[in-house]
Formats: sequence, structure tokens, C-alpha cells
Amino acid sequence: MAETFINETVRYEPNENPPNSLLIGAGFQGALVMIGSIVLTVVIVFRIADQPAEYISWGVFAALLISGANTILQAVRFWRFGAGHVLVMGPSGTFIAVCIAALVEAGPALMASLIVVSSLVQFLLAAWLPALRRIFTPVVTGTVIMLIAATVMPIVFDMLTEIPQGSPDMAAPAVLVATLLAILALVFRGPKPLRLWSPVIGTAVGCVVAAPMGLYDFQLVLDAPWFGAPLGSWPGLDFTPGRQFWTLLPAFIAVTIVGAIETIGDGVAIQRVSRRRPAATDYRVVQGALNADGLGNLLSGIAGTLPNTTYSGTIPLVEITGMAARRVGIAIGVILLVLAFLPKATALLIAIPSPVAAAYIGVFFTLLFAQGMRIVVRDGLDHRKAMVVGLSFWVGLGFQNGLIYPDLIGDGFWAVLLGNAMTAGGITAVMLAAALELTSHRGRHLRLALDGEAPQKLYNFLRAFTDRLNCHPAAVNRVTAAAEETLAIMARADARGGRARSRLTVRARQDSGNVELEFASALPCDNVEDRLARLPELPPEPSEDEVSYRLLRHYASEVRHQKYYGFDVVIVSVSSNA
Repeated sequence: MAETFINETVRYEPNENPPNSLLIGAGFQGALVMIGSIVLTVVIVFRIADQPAEYISWGVFAALLISGANTILQAVRFWRFGAGHVLVMGPSGTFIAVCIAALVEAGPALMASLIVVSSLVQFLLAAWLPALRRIFTPVVTGTVIMLIAATVMPIVFDMLTEIPQGSPDMAAPAVLVATLLAILALVFRGPKPLRLWSPVIGTAVGCVVAAPMGLYDFQLVLDAPWFGAPLGSWPGLDFTPGRQFWTLLPAFIAVTIVGAIETIGDGVAIQRVSRRRPAATDYRVVQGALNADGLGNLLSGIAGTLPNTTYSGTIPLVEITGMAARRVGIAIGVILLVLAFLPKATALLIAIPSPVAAAYIGVFFTLLFAQGMRIVVRDGLDHRKAMVVGLSFWVGLGFQNGLIYPDLIGDGFWAVLLGNAMTAGGITAVMLAAALELTSHRGRHLRLALDGEAPQKLYNFLRAFTDRLNCHPAAVNRVTAAAEETLAIMARADARGGRARSRLTVRARQDSGNVELEFASALPCDNVEDRLARLPELPPEPSEDEVSYRLLRHYASEVRHQKYYGFDVVIVSVSSNA
């Protein structure tokens, strides 16, 4: 019997319940890691746009409330909203440039209205994800995840030297090294119980080293009130579109799409790090994450603060700690909600020295970059996909560093749209993926009902298709046999449903020496990809229900199953060689 890979770093899967002590610790750790980004992103944008202190306080308060509530929604999954996984939400750095432009040109009400309108795009993308599956591929989402790390790391490098004037020359390096060593020592060689606490312990070590050197801002903590809610500073909405609205709306929509691609990548990646056993990606999780993201943006616009997004740092946090239980996401969300009303506790975290923050953020985004690489490689990296990844990555870095025609781009719309690697590279990846799809072999389609005539109709359809390709008889037999077993699997699921016969769309095309068969239907069935992966664990004598799966594994070179809300796609690749 074949041996199945087990990811022993996962201590608690999403449906499991860790002890309360570990749950509270993981919740505080997640809040500690993310709250700095939540608060500082709002503060930086509003300060650059020269907004009053009252509005800045409101923006931070609203961002914490919405981030906490949306993090809980991502964990619990209500109807089609939420991923059912630990995905921390917070203000999106992707929107920094366009939000600053909106605040400077027309003020908070216009920015809020643009966020509300553009948030609707994410609901549409979630609904249309099955139709866009050939564009938002693992190659695109993996590339965007890598670009997220590439976008953030320059900011991390800048933080390395952000220390008060008059501090010792070696203060920043000493604090950085102390924090890094503490985190890495526990991650590499620490006992499992301590690995959960590695970011917290590393941060504490860094702060202890920083305090005698004057790097920790105790005054910020002392000046902050214990309790408070800055009510009365809501900016309202402005739905009387003028020139500024129509000028900025395309940029907001484009950035929203790029942010949605980030969420798609996070929805894929969080599933990979949350399971002990490998399993097919469930795209209903991705759709739920997108819907929750869209709801977060809608609420952020109504509240007049920065739009929400999934924080990609959640993935390496879960990977390091092994705490993937959804109750951890609920705990993080509750803590963020409470911290919104505790300015002193928030200040305690914001006062963490920049070199300390840079150390643990750098560790997280290094792991995130590697996770993006895994997603790309797992999808199979031929010369076309390699071109999409490489060109998108370097185009993103080129625009972020102002190296690609800076004089032509200027400081206007294009500078706002292409201002960071994730936006420029993400748009490039989507355009290249769309070009690949449009120029690929279109193949042939067949629509049929799952009735007694379906096998013969499918056989005739595939014989006509393979005859056009002049396939070797052995390849024709493999293609028709694999299709027959896939149809049998779906027909059994249809029979179990006890309803009117479902209809099936079959698409056949040739791709890189393989015949690719795509079976698309609104019929829900067990994940074929997962069932095939579990076959080596079963007894060698198959039951009647397993025969089709075993034969399909024999005839097909690869099987993928993508499950969406109300739509299933089974993709079977069969070698067309002799």
C-alpha cells in the first residue's frame, strides 16, 4: 500500500478544537502580528492626505471593528460568506495610492463612495469565478502571492533603520538580530509547544533588547487613554458623481480586481497549510473568502475607512504555529473588536520598534513567497506558464521601482494604477493568462443529459474528435475509457440525487501532447481528485463503487476536480501518444 504524505506541522485542522489556553495564545499572537498593519496603514494614508486627527482616530477605530467582525465571518462561514478558515482581515495596502488620491482631490466622502461602488466588483467576481477559472489559474494566483511579498519587503527593509534620533548606531542591527535569532531558533529547533509562541517570544526578546536603547516609545503608551470610541467623526457618503469620481473609479475598480486576485491566492494557500493530508482546492472556500472580502469593503466604504482585504501574513502564521482551527480566527476577530475600544492596548502594540516589527514581518513574507512558488509549481510549470510567472514578476518589480518608462507614466492615473509590484504584476499576469486562453486550441463541445444514451453519444463525440487528431488507436482507447469512467462516476452521483436528470457539458481539446477532457455540470458529487488520492490507502480488493475510480486512475495522466457553489468541473488529462 502506498504511503500518503502527512503534514505533521499542522497541529489543529479547521474543524478541530484546541485547548482554551492555546486558543487564547494563538488569538493574541494573530492580533499582535496583524494589528500594526491594520492601524498603521490607516494612519499613514490619512496623514499623507493631511486629514484631521479626529478623522484619523475614527478611521483606525472603524478599521479595527470591521477587521475583527470580518475575520470572525471568514472563520465561521455564513451561507456563501466566509472561507471557513483562519483568514485575518485588515485595511488593504493595495488601495493606499488610490485612497490618497481620492482624499486629496475631493475628501473622505468621495473616497468612501468610490470604495462602496468598487466593492460590488468582488461580489461579481465571486459569482463569476467558475467562468473565469481559466484566467484566475493557480499560476496567476501563485504569482500574485509572490508579488505581495515583493511589494512588502522594500517596506520591511526601510523599517530596519527607523529608530529615534540619537540612538546608538548599533541599536537597530542589535534589535533586528536578537528578534530574528529568537524566532528562527524556535521555528527551526524549538519544541512543538513553543513553536506556536515563536513570533510572540521573538517580538518580546526584541522589545527587551530595544528598551534600554530608547527604541521603545513608552510615551505613546502613557498618553493613550484606557477606553474610548471616537464617535461623531463619520465622513458620510457622496453619490453625486463629478469629474473626480469618474476619473478615479477605473483605478479603484482595477485595484479592487487585483485585491480580489490576492484574496483568491490566499483562499487557495490557506487550504494547503491547514490540512495534514493533501487535498484538492475547494473553490467554494475561495468564493466565500471573496464574498466576505467584498462585504468588508462595502462596510469600510460606508464607515469611511480604508477597504478590507485578507492579510496574506495569515498563511505563514498558520504554517509556523500549526494552528489552523477556525476557532483561532474567531479568537483573533474578537480580540481585534475589543482592542478597538482600548486605545492604550493598541498603543502598546504600535509602540513596538520598527526593527522588531521588520524581523517578524520579514519571516512571514519570506514563507509567503515560498508558498506562492509551491502553488505555481504544483500546477505544472511548462514554458508558457514560466513566461507568465517570470514576466509578471519582473514587470511588477520594474514598475514599483520606477524603472519602466517613468517619464511616460508621470504622476497621474497610470502612476496610481501601477504604483506597486502587486498591482502592475497582477494585471500583467491576468492579461497574459487571458491571452493564453484566447489563443489556445478551442476544441469541441458536447452537451448531453445523463441518461441511458449518454455513453454512446460521448463515445461517438470522442471518436470524431480523436480521428481529427489522427491519434494512435491505443491513445483513442485510453481517451474513450477515461471518459467512460468519469461519466459513470458522475452518473452515479446523479442517480443518488433523486431528481430530474442533470445535463453535462463535455469539452475536448489537445494540449501539449495530451487530450484534455473537461466535464462541467451543476451536479454536486464527491471530489474525484480526492477519491483518487485516497485509493492507495484502501484494501486491494475494490468495492463496486471504487472500480471506476481505479480504472480512471489507470487511464488518465492527471485528474483535477474544481468545486464551486452550484457548479462542478472535472478535468481529465490523457496522453495522446502511442
